Amino acid sequence: DRTFQYRIPEQLRQQVSIGSRVKIPFGRGNRPIMGFVVGISEEAKWPPEKIKELLSLEEKDVPIEGRMLKLAAWIRNRYGTTMNEALKTVLPVRRQIKSVEEHWLNFVVSEEVAKKELDRCRLKHYKAKVRLLQGMFAENGQMTAALAAKKYGVTKPVIDGMVKAGILSVSNRKKYRNPYDLTKDAGKQKQLNDGQRRVTEEFRTEFQAGRSHTYLLYGVTGSGKTEVYMEMIEEVLQKDKQVIVLIPEIALTLQTVQRLGERFGARVSLLHSRLSEGERYDQYERAKRGEIDIIIGPRSALFVPFTDLGLIIIDEEHEGSYKSEKPPRYHAREVALELARLSGASVVLGSATPSVETYYAATQGEYKMLPLTKRAAGAQLPKVHIVDLRNELKAGNRSIFSRLLQEKIEDRLRRQEQCMLFLNRRGYAGFVSCRSCGYVLQCSHCEVSMTAHKNRGGRIDTLMCHYCGHTEAMPAVCPECGSPYVAAFGLGTQRVEEMLRKRFPTARILRMDADTTTGKYGHESILEPFRQGKADILLGTQMIVKGHDFPNVTLMSALAADMSMFSGDYRSMEKTFDLLMQASGRAGRADRSGEMVIQTYNPDQYCVEAVRLQDASFFYENELAYRRMAQYPPYIQMVSVLVLSADKRMAKACMEALVSSFETNCREEYSLIGPAEAGLSRAKDCYRYILYIKTKEEAVMDEMLRQIERFSVNTEWGKNCHIQYDRDTINSY
Repeated sequence: DRTFQYRIPEQLRQQVSIGSRVKIPFGRGNRPIMGFVVGISEEAKWPPEKIKELLSLEEKDVPIEGRMLKLAAWIRNRYGTTMNEALKTVLPVRRQIKSVEEHWLNFVVSEEVAKKELDRCRLKHYKAKVRLLQGMFAENGQMTAALAAKKYGVTKPVIDGMVKAGILSVSNRKKYRNPYDLTKDAGKQKQLNDGQRRVTEEFRTEFQAGRSHTYLLYGVTGSGKTEVYMEMIEEVLQKDKQVIVLIPEIALTLQTVQRLGERFGARVSLLHSRLSEGERYDQYERAKRGEIDIIIGPRSALFVPFTDLGLIIIDEEHEGSYKSEKPPRYHAREVALELARLSGASVVLGSATPSVETYYAATQGEYKMLPLTKRAAGAQLPKVHIVDLRNELKAGNRSIFSRLLQEKIEDRLRRQEQCMLFLNRRGYAGFVSCRSCGYVLQCSHCEVSMTAHKNRGGRIDTLMCHYCGHTEAMPAVCPECGSPYVAAFGLGTQRVEEMLRKRFPTARILRMDADTTTGKYGHESILEPFRQGKADILLGTQMIVKGHDFPNVTLMSALAADMSMFSGDYRSMEKTFDLLMQASGRAGRADRSGEMVIQTYNPDQYCVEAVRLQDASFFYENELAYRRMAQYPPYIQMVSVLVLSADKRMAKACMEALVSSFETNCREEYSLIGPAEAGLSRAKDCYRYILYIKTKEEAVMDEMLRQIERFSVNTEWGKNCHIQYDRDTINSY
């Protein structure tokens, strides 16, 4: 992971620039490989006669901007990745895609001459030419060849004949592939309430004074944060600057694009992984050319090449999806703060349940707090009911639906109001087990149980690993003992949907999880019908609790609140609180009051009690006290280190050698938890060992991470195993 110097050949000197991707001869055998140009100098670091020349320039590749190079270098140093991986990260669009062109037809003669030609064609009974000329007049003298064919039934030979006759000309114009057709007419604006006006005015005053800050927009669910975002965006656009709006889920894309599109029209675009390569490239080009001012998307949208960035908004900033699960394991919030520093931009972190670290930073004055304490348009916070599932069992109710929840659903169906049910597990059942010997069917590549899935006919025929995607057919007998009593246990969204249909046969039900939202428009195909009132109940995983605004939803329920409460991660209570509080916010967002039913075996946990009280401060006080006593972030620096190897003994020995290297080379104060087998001890045929490092000083942590990098490069253990670390430990290994 270092730089190498090459000579730029004469024929490429005008084309190669910093950020270009080039082919180079590498090593003694001059093996041709690809590399990024990270600097250009007139000085040779080696004898000039020994410096090799670049082989070629990859002209179809998108070059990296200078500011993005600096950001990549920061990512490389912060998250312990290679520069090559960091450069690929800041390139959400890596290669040029051939542009789409439209063929436009135009008159090249005067209107008088064109009308005479139309009369002549009528006399000659040239019907196709008559349709073409009438269409040209109807479209004010110009239209596309595609419109001529579709609307007026005109073929290419007819157009070619009119061009040859000197009546029409054909010109080509580049057409951008836009994933959503946003109108150029904009300006739809809502009246702000007092709280919204107060926080937008504070932002406006600071921005007009040229001061950039990091803000926490801390508003209760339904408080109208999006309206505040739009006022802030308006202020930034008036200064001819651009805005990045990050959202945690692709599922929120359509809603966010529609709302911002109504206000800002064609100045808005989006970027995410489900767009085609051509669509992604065109949005990248439009941003670079200054043809759009606002980009919306998940964390990859952070790297759009705006030339004069003024504001980065991170909506639902607490979401774990802002953390990359692949190296480099960067967090979009941290990268956004660094990008804002490089650009002189402001950052707005918005959430009703901000992460504990963000909340703590705001209380310590590192971020400016902008509170919104009331729901918009006078809507009331939902009434929250806690159901103790232990009591349900004692009363003889063995259903996943408590008696209270069943009553509430029936009431909503009578009143023609909508319900949302949340279960954080997709599939038909949690695991498949033999009732004779207790054997649990596990993935052959990972140390996890397989999840049962039903086919369209309603029969369990597939087992799937949700870690590596490996699938197997449902066995007829137990692989261990041969017993035919093999069955699915536990609950998944697919099975709950089946139970819902049996219990409420007249209800129109939609299910939303990773299995039902495949494809480019998978999320919209479910959310839009529900928004239009074509379904009564929306059942789904955590993707349904995040930021959606459905005015007719008056009942929300968490079917099994305990699923995330005891996950073995020190953030488990925070994750549970976030999910439950966000879920409660989906109910009663308009003029009808809302209710939330939480079903749990642990009703006394403070994360559940805080949601019942609708009091986030109650949760943060308890959680920060726990973090302070247990010495977890934000009170200390913490990093998780993972060693992976196809050989279990090799992985364990490598981790032990790494710990020894700390004892030898790191003299400052630190503490270790582990090493031990990771919670997921094997995934994708790799054995995994985990170690946690704690220290109070960031400089000490920086030195320990440099020691990990030296160990990876300079020891046989490091060369034979894969070592990665997670600086934020947002996601548990």
